[in-house]
Amino acid sequence: MSIGLWIALAVSAAVWAAPFVFVVLTSFKGPGEVNTSHAWELPKNWVWSNYSTATEVGDLWTAAGNSMLIAVIKVPLGLLLSAAAAFAIARIRFRLNMIVLIAFTVGALVPVQVTLGPLFITMLDLDLLDSRWGIILPYLAFGVPFQIFMLYGFFRAVPDELEEAARVDGASLWRQFWSIFLPLARPALAALFILDFVASWNEYAMATTLLQSQRNATVPLAVRSFSTQFGTDYGALNAFLVLSVIPVLLVFLIFQRYFVRGGFSGAIKS
Repeated sequence: MSIGLWIALAVSAAVWAAPFVFVVLTSFKGPGEVNTSHAWELPKNWVWSNYSTATEVGDLWTAAGNSMLIAVIKVPLGLLLSAAAAFAIARIRFRLNMIVLIAFTVGALVPVQVTLGPLFITMLDLDLLDSRWGIILPYLAFGVPFQIFMLYGFFRAVPDELEEAARVDGASLWRQFWSIFLPLARPALAALFILDFVASWNEYAMATTLLQSQRNATVPLAVRSFSTQFGTDYGALNAFLVLSVIPVLLVFLIFQRYFVRGGFSGAIKS
């Protein structure tokens, strides 16, 4: 039984890693070698200059800085707002708490694509078009509902006795949230942090609609621009792709020990 599981794990890992290995190998090949060599063949001449081309010509550092700034502001702020809202819905007794939860759930189901037109007009009217806050605010609006839905189930699963003991000790609602429920939710928050960071880093539809200048471009927009200019230079293009995923890999490696524990922490408790 264990041998079968290890075989399945090895096959799954190989299938997952194959595209990334292909991209890494191609990133070290010159234009001529890309067209003549086998896809999985090691480069005959390792062309390290592809990476300097990606960073200098592709303006990668500017785009990565924009994406990082957006993610650093949006992800923690979104998680704090989501956790506070989920705590209020799950632990504060009021008549419309389920209706509020359903409203957030419906908000999480709205496709981004159908809102791009109204979103563009709204940001234009607010004079936030082509600005960092003009992209952070929509990211918050579309990310918070899903996070509330997941964290609601986690907070509902916390035993009532823990809340009652804190109330007897004189802890206010804010104290309960900050000192008891939030630390208990660290696995779920870490899992959501990874998912939200990856989603923010890779988001394309809203970014291409709301960001119009090169100085505010995020990584996906920089990849599009670079592929348009250097679409036939597959070595430099793949080097650009490799560099663009490194921050995401680092975030996952930092928080991965919480990911498995937190990934299923939001199951709804009836």
